[in-house]
Amino acid sequence: MWNLLDGGEFPSDVEVGAERVAPVLPLFGQGADDETLLGWQERALCAQTDPEAFFPEKGGSTREAKKVCASCEVRSECLDYALANDERFGIWGGLSERERRKLKRRAV
Repeated sequence: MWNLLDGGEFPSDVEVGAERVAPVLPLFGQGADDETLLGWQERALCAQTDPEAFFPEKGGSTREAKKVCASCEVRSECLDYALANDERFGIWGGLSERERRKLKRRAV
């Protein structure tokens, strides 16, 4: 086994008994310029806003969060992420959990 955090090189494969096994690769891009799977989050306006607005108490207003989402350049990526990962809480892509459920039902 090797330490993924020590900065060493990854072996191309590892010998386990008589078998050669490919190493586990990192989940995200290798360089700072690479667009990672969640790179859109760095450009999201909610990252620069009070997170409590996006997770209001039950019955609380979603108006402030939705206003931020309306002008966000990564709104569609955010909504896609929430739908794909079955996010059950908070405002994602400008939609509440209830609105995302309705959207999923219409899509089926």
